[in-house]
Amino acid sequence: MAAVQLNLVLLGAPGSGKGTQAERIAPAFDLPHISTGDILRAAVKAGTELGATAKRYMDAGELVPDQVVIGIIRERLAEPDAARGFMLDGFPRTLEQARALDEMLDQAGRGLTMVLLIDVPEEELVQRLAGRRACRNCGKGYNVVFDPPKVEGVCDVCGGELFQRDDDNEDTVRNRLAVYRAQTEPLIGYYRDEGILESVFGGGRTPDQVYGDVERLLAARQA
Repeated sequence: MAAVQLNLVLLGAPGSGKGTQAERIAPAFDLPHISTGDILRAAVKAGTELGATAKRYMDAGELVPDQVVIGIIRERLAEPDAARGFMLDGFPRTLEQARALDEMLDQAGRGLTMVLLIDVPEEELVQRLAGRRACRNCGKGYNVVFDPPKVEGVCDVCGGELFQRDDDNEDTVRNRLAVYRAQTEPLIGYYRDEGILESVFGGGRTPDQVYGDVERLLAARQA
C-alpha cells in the first residue's frame, strides 16, 4: 500500500526552532520546504505577474496583501515537486489565510495531512531571541544563556566583538511574540478543531530530541 501523502504546515513562535526542524524534515521525508519569504522572493525574481505585484509592496516596505500571497502559494503548490506532498513554513499566518488554504486545497482535490506545532514557553523564547549575539567580524552566532562564548563579548573563533542585533532586544522580541499571539496562535484552535494538529514540546530540549518526536509523528501519519 502506498504511503499517505504528507501535506504539512509548520507552526511555531519566533525562536521556537521551527526553521531548524524544517531543514531536517524536508530531506528526510522528501518534501519541498515552501517558505513564504523564499517563494515571494522567487516570484519577484522570476518576474511573474503576482511577483511584480508583490514587489511593489515589498519595495514600499509594506506587507504583501493576503490575496497576492495566496495566489503565489497556489502557483507554488501547482509545481511538479509539490505533487507528492509539501511542507509550508510561514503560511498560513492568520485565520483568513488558513481558510483560503483549505479552499485552495479542496479545489485541487487535496487536503492537509498534519499541522505540526513546535511549542516552547514564552519566557524561554525571550531568552533564546534576546540572548542572541553575533560576531561583527566572522558572523558566528552565540546565545548568552544557552551557548555563551568562552570570554564574554568575544568571539571564540576570531576574537571579534560580539553584538546584539536591533531586532533581538527584549522589547522588540516581546512585541514580535505579541503579534504572533494575536495573529497566529488562533490557528492552533482552528486546526485542533479540524483534528489535524499535533504538538511537540520544544522547551529545554535539543534540536535532536525535538526532531525525534517530530520524526515519529510524521512517520506514523505517513504509514
